Amino acid sequence: MTPAAPNSKFVYVTYIRTSPEKLWAALIEPEFTRKYWGNTHQVSEWKRGADWKIMIPDGRTGDSGKIVEFDPPRRMVLTWRNEFVPDMKAEGHSTLIYELEKMNDTVKLTLIHEMPVEGSKLIGAVSEGWPHILASLKTLLETGAPLPGTSDWPEGH
Repeated sequence: MTPAAPNSKFVYVTYIRTSPEKLWAALIEPEFTRKYWGNTHQVSEWKRGADWKIMIPDGRTGDSGKIVEFDPPRRMVLTWRNEFVPDMKAEGHSTLIYELEKMNDTVKLTLIHEMPVEGSKLIGAVSEGWPHILASLKTLLETGAPLPGTSDWPEGH
């Protein structure tokens, strides 16, 4: 038996004072994602087997994939491929998992982003991006406003 290839993996856990339903909506609905995720929005039918993509404000597709699991408001699994950075696109599809768990007046959000490529450039990039995006999401849900600097797409990207 051949051993599995080493993976690159990023795991992030945060606790957000909100309901699972509000957090779920914030993860997928364009009016939320534009506020905390660089003015991007996602396009999908939001069901198992559907395609999804993240649209950059200038009309380019940022990332794309398929919905593997869809269990609102508890768990979503997506395949994810970067579409605008050639080195990351060449790595192929990664897997993104969102897990939401109600804990009293908060929701534990666990994000796992994994690529079957050792030393993945994509996982290196998202390891920098996800903490800022998710901190802004948390701030938006708890205060009504995202973190400064997370509502606009970065220049030059």
